[in-house]
Amino acid sequence: MAKDPYSVLGLSRTADAKEIQRAYRKLARKYHPDVNREPDAADRFKEIGEAYSTLSDPETKARYDRFGADYKQYSGAGPARGAPRWGAGGPRPGPRPGRSGYGNVNVDMGGDVDWEDLLGDWIRQQATGPAHGADHEAELRLTLEEAIRGGRRTVRLAQPDGETRNYDVDVPPGVLDGQRIRLAGEGAAGREGGPPGDLFLTVRIQPDPRYRLKGRDIHFDLPVTPSEAALGAKIKVNAPAGPVTITVPEGSSSGRRLRLRGQGMPDPRGQPGNLYAEIRIMVPPRLSSKVRQLYEQLDAVSDFHPREGLQ
Repeated sequence: MAKDPYSVLGLSRTADAKEIQRAYRKLARKYHPDVNREPDAADRFKEIGEAYSTLSDPETKARYDRFGADYKQYSGAGPARGAPRWGAGGPRPGPRPGRSGYGNVNVDMGGDVDWEDLLGDWIRQQATGPAHGADHEAELRLTLEEAIRGGRRTVRLAQPDGETRNYDVDVPPGVLDGQRIRLAGEGAAGREGGPPGDLFLTVRIQPDPRYRLKGRDIHFDLPVTPSEAALGAKIKVNAPAGPVTITVPEGSSSGRRLRLRGQGMPDPRGQPGNLYAEIRIMVPPRLSSKVRQLYEQLDAVSDFHPREGLQ
């Protein structure tokens, strides 16, 4: 049974023409046999082409939406009763005009797809002549501090032949999670003298138990003593970008957020993020007799009622 074309292209049934074409272009680039050397790439490419052929034509799409897998049997003024049908047990017709073969894969050259843009040199040169090498992709894992500072890093990556190779990477300061760094010419070798592809490294910033990154802003909890919160204090901490001094205002309660402007993630092309310290009042788990006595004296003279209105 033929696969659902929506599932093949990773689409919902509400997808419009632009979404269908966008999904097809993305998958066709990925699975074209001249680009993808996986054993099932040719079959996947063929399957993707057939799914797009079904959904890119409004009339054919409407029949599929109505009749499902049997849509080919409902083609309007189709063949006479008893005549063999393609897809319904009969012989498949030969290639249609405008269809070009790539090995055992048929590529529909019709429709509104810009194939020269989609597959570049592979369409123009096909199986002969120089061709651009395929691009490779990998992940670059960084700590928050490494992402803030940037600088040169050495990355070791496995090669298709099983060997490993080191790459020197210049990480820009303030790189964000999900951004890609391009190493020109470090992808697959070109064919017959063609230029090599590129290596793209996707940045992955590792979670930090102390800090939370939101865009370019950095958030963290600032533990303070009851006396620091009540009387105010200047506290030095080692923030991700370096040491900073935080001024805790007098009378601060837990949950109060203090902003240090421009002390977050740098932005080489704009305004850096901010550093946010959220106050957390901490008490000692055990009290000495002297400290307990002082707390008792404070409680006796204090007129502060934090639960007013709840009792």
